[in-house]
Amino acid sequence: MSNAKKLQKELTWKFPTAFSNKKITEKAVNDFAAEYRKYLDSCKTEREFVTYAGSFLEKHGYREFRKSDYTAPSGKAETSGKKAPAPGDKLFFVNRNKALVMCTIGKKPLNEGLRITVSHVDSPRLDLKPFPVSERNEIAYLKTHYYGGIRKYQWVTIPLALHGVVAKDDGTMVTVNIGEDPEDPVFYITDLLPHLGQMQNELKLKDGIKGEMLRAIGATLPYRSDRDDGRKDDKKEDKKEDKRDSEDCVKDAVKLNLLRLLNEKYGFTERDLLTAELSLVPAQKAREVGLDRSLIGSYGQDDRVCAFGAFRAELEAKKPEYTTLTVFADKEEIGSYGPTGMSSDFMLHFIEDLAEVCHGDVNTILRASNALSTDVGAAFDPNFASVYDEENSCKINHGCVLTKYTGARGKSGSNDASAELMSMVSRIFSKHNVTWQIGELGAVDAGGGGTVALYIARFDISVVDLGVPILAMHSPFELAAKYDIYSLYQAVQAFYK
Repeated sequence: MSNAKKLQKELTWKFPTAFSNKKITEKAVNDFAAEYRKYLDSCKTEREFVTYAGSFLEKHGYREFRKSDYTAPSGKAETSGKKAPAPGDKLFFVNRNKALVMCTIGKKPLNEGLRITVSHVDSPRLDLKPFPVSERNEIAYLKTHYYGGIRKYQWVTIPLALHGVVAKDDGTMVTVNIGEDPEDPVFYITDLLPHLGQMQNELKLKDGIKGEMLRAIGATLPYRSDRDDGRKDDKKEDKKEDKRDSEDCVKDAVKLNLLRLLNEKYGFTERDLLTAELSLVPAQKAREVGLDRSLIGSYGQDDRVCAFGAFRAELEAKKPEYTTLTVFADKEEIGSYGPTGMSSDFMLHFIEDLAEVCHGDVNTILRASNALSTDVGAAFDPNFASVYDEENSCKINHGCVLTKYTGARGKSGSNDASAELMSMVSRIFSKHNVTWQIGELGAVDAGGGGTVALYIARFDISVVDLGVPILAMHSPFELAAKYDIYSLYQAVQAFYK
C-alpha cells in the first residue's frame, strides 16, 4: 500500500452500508420488516397507535403507574408497606388516549439519570371540518382541513380511508374506520383531466390544488324512502307513491343520503360530527418496494417508523443499568402544542411522580439524563440533488441517522446537540455494532424543519436527534429501507443497555 493510500485510510472516513454489517442477518431484518408492515396497517392515527401498544403491555409485564399506589394520603412517599418500584419493574401511563409513556426501572438510582427516547405518532393527514358534509351539484363531499405539512397535489386521485372517533352527547365514544377492509368503499378527491388542464399547468406547483379543493367524494345518490316493489299497480297505490315522491324532494338529498348511511352504520348525526375527530388517510396497505424488496412503502412512516423501533426496544428491556423512559407524543406535525404534545409537561410530570416514589431529586435526575429524539431524516434523493449537500446527507441502506441539529437556515428552532453527547452516543453504537450515519436536513438555505428535541432540552436534558432516512417524506406513500428500520431498533436497544 502506498503512503498516500495508507494516509487516506488513516485520516478519512466513510460510513459503511447497513447490509454489510455481519452482526445481523437478512432473515432478522425481513422478519422485523414483516411485523413492521402489519403495525403500519394497524396504526394510521395516534389513537390507533396507543390502542396497538396497549395490546402488548399486560403480557410484557407493564402495569399502569399511579403515584397514589406508592404514596400516603398526605402525599408523601410511604416508608413502609407499599414498596417503591424495583429494578425490572415496567410501568406505563396513557395521556388522553393519544400519547403514551413506558418505563423500565433500572439498576442505578434515578439520580444518576434516565435514558429517554421520544417519538411522535401523529402524521400529516386530512382532518374533517366540524361541518364536513356538504352537497354541490348533486355530489356529497367531505370537507377537510389538512393537518401538518403536506404537498396538496399528492393527496388527490388516491383512495382514502376515514379513521377516527365520534364523542356522542350521551358520553359514548364511537370508533370509525371505513376504507381499510377490501370490501369497504373508499373516498376520493378528484383532479382536473389533462385535456382541460392548460390553465392549471401554468400555475405554480403549490397553487395547482388549493386547500379548499381537498373535498372527498362521499356519495352521489339522493335519499329515497323505502318502496314495496311487490305492491299492486292501481290508482290508490299511485297516489301513495306520488305522496312519497313529494316527501322525498328535500334539499340536498345526496347529503341526506350520506348522513343516513353514516347513521345506519354508526348511529350518529350531523350534530355529533361537531365533537368528532375524523381524518382521511391513504387507504393503501404497506408494501415492499423494488424487485429486491429492500424498501417499505407506506403512509405514516414519519414518525411511526421510529416509534416502532423504540417500542420494540422498550418491550425487550429487562433490568437495564439506567431507568428507561420511552415516550410517544402527539401533535408534532403542527408544533407539538396541546396537552398530548411535547410542548406540554406530561413527560415532566411523569418523571416528577416517579422521582417522588423512588426517593429521587427531580432536578438531579433531569440534569443527569440523556435522550434520543427519534424522528426521521431526509434521505438523499438523486432526482432532487440540488436541495441536498450530498456529503452531509443521510442515505438509504446506510443505517439510522444521527442528526446534530435540525432547524431552518441559521439552525433556527434547533436543539444543536453537544460534542460530548454526540461522542457518547456514537461510542455506544460502535460498542454494540449498530450501523449509523450522520445527516442533516438538506442544503443550507434550501428550507428546513424541526423535531421535538428542543422540547426535551428545555427540561435541562441532553438530547440528540436519531432517525431513519426517508424518501418522499410527508407524502401519502413514504419509503424507508428495511436495514435502516432495523438499525434504528438496534440503536435504541444499545442506548438502553
